[in-house]
Amino acid sequence: MYNIFKNLTTDEADAYGLVLSSSGIQYNVRKGKHGWDMYVRGAAYEKALDAVEEYLKENQGARPIQEVHSFEYGKTLTGVWVSLALAALHAAIAIGHDSQAFIKTYGSAAQQILHGEFYRTVTSLMIHSNGLHLVGNMLGIALFGTAVCRIMGSGVGWLTILVTGIGGNLMNAFLYRSDHLSVGSSTAIFGAIGILAGYQFVKKFRLRGSLTRAWLPLGGGLALLAFLGSAKYSDVTAHLFGFLVGIMVGALYGFFVKRPAARPYQAFFLVVTLSLIVTSWISAF
Repeated sequence: MYNIFKNLTTDEADAYGLVLSSSGIQYNVRKGKHGWDMYVRGAAYEKALDAVEEYLKENQGARPIQEVHSFEYGKTLTGVWVSLALAALHAAIAIGHDSQAFIKTYGSAAQQILHGEFYRTVTSLMIHSNGLHLVGNMLGIALFGTAVCRIMGSGVGWLTILVTGIGGNLMNAFLYRSDHLSVGSSTAIFGAIGILAGYQFVKKFRLRGSLTRAWLPLGGGLALLAFLGSAKYSDVTAHLFGFLVGIMVGALYGFFVKRPAARPYQAFFLVVTLSLIVTSWISAF
């Protein structure tokens, strides 16, 4: 069973239940922390969502669907585990290698990327210049990476975040072309922020009467970019490109995907993500 709505009032749960019943859709209702949660079978998910969306359009006094619909895969701490993995890698590099030489060899060097060393767009995301740089990015990954994976699931979530990091670094290389070197997960972090902003923009934009509110997530993302993206050790243009790629990815996901991928697909996309990372490091060595 999939959680299609959460935190419903008693009246909303009754109304939505009648809508689903009249559409021949079986459902369950359970008491949640802040209201009633409604569940349907996976095969009926899209039909149930369409039925309730139509009901809400016909009853303008009803609470807007973006305030009650879950749109989430579920709770996860995946961002914390990834941030700890980054810390372990940083410690291994610091103990066994010359950190500066490692940065030059595997960092996002514009000229080398444009000469075919595309693996750097991936390897650079996992390298940090010092402990302070690492801690800041660990916090970002734990917060925003987890937020994306709550919506999309861990497999799809990390694949899209990695794609934004790769895209941001690649676009940055085309901008600088030579004499530019950067490292750190922050490009992918701002990609995650862009994903969240683009996703929320589409969800709000598609609802009648929500066009003005739809711009708020993008404004919030830009504010975070301005506040966090210009800190020490940061690469502002890479952050901007990651953010822009993230907006596109999040918007496409919000427009075309009505529910998160099931667990088998999440596992597949997680394998794809890990394969990209492993292949990049093998190419680097």
